[in-house]
Amino acid sequence: MTAPKLRGAILISGRGSNMTALLQQAQHDPAFPVDFTVVISDKVEAPGLSAAAQAGLKAHALTGCRDGRARTVWEAELNALLDAEAIDLVCLAGFMRLLSPDFVDAWEGRILNIHPSLLPAYPGLDAQAQALDDGATEAGCTVHVVTAEMDAGPVLGQAKVPVFPADSVDELSARILVEEHRLYPQCVAQYARGSIVSKEQAHAG
Repeated sequence: MTAPKLRGAILISGRGSNMTALLQQAQHDPAFPVDFTVVISDKVEAPGLSAAAQAGLKAHALTGCRDGRARTVWEAELNALLDAEAIDLVCLAGFMRLLSPDFVDAWEGRILNIHPSLLPAYPGLDAQAQALDDGATEAGCTVHVVTAEMDAGPVLGQAKVPVFPADSVDELSARILVEEHRLYPQCVAQYARGSIVSKEQAHAG
C-alpha cells in the first residue's frame, strides 16, 4: 500500500533553482513524501513560473503584489490559492517577500525556508555579502521552519562550504547553491515524514 503524501506548494520570486531541485526529487523518487501541485510567485515575470508549468504544475502570479498594494491583499490571495489546492506544506524557494505574523501563525509548522547562511549568522538579505564583509572563513545554508521572527525558526538542517580569501559574492553564492539543491529536498522529505527533531525541540524534551 502506497504511503499518503502531503500536498505541497512552492513560493518563488525568480528563476526558482531550489524549486527545480525539489520538483526533480519529488518527480524522480516515488518515496518522496510530498506531491507538489502548485508554484506561486509574487512576480508575474518570474522565470520559475514557466519552468513550473512545463513540469506540469499549476503556476500562479499574485496579482495583489502589483502596484505596491497592502500585504493583507496579496496574502489573502495567497491563502485562497493554497486553500484551493488543499496544501499541507509550503516551501519558500527564493520568495523575497516577508510573510506577516498573522499569516505565519495561521500556517504554523507548515512553512519551510532555505537561507544562504549558517543561521543564526547573517539573517535577512545579502547573507553571502554579509559573510564576506565579516571575514568569515566558512558559510553555507540552513533549512528552517518559518516563524514570525525572520530567519529565526527551528533549524532542520545545515550544510557548510569554505570561504576563500579571493571569493566574490557570486562565487560564494554559487558554492552555497550547490549545497542548497542537495540539502533542501533532503530536509523537506525528512520533515514531511516527521523524522526531524529540531535542536530547540530536542532541548525542550
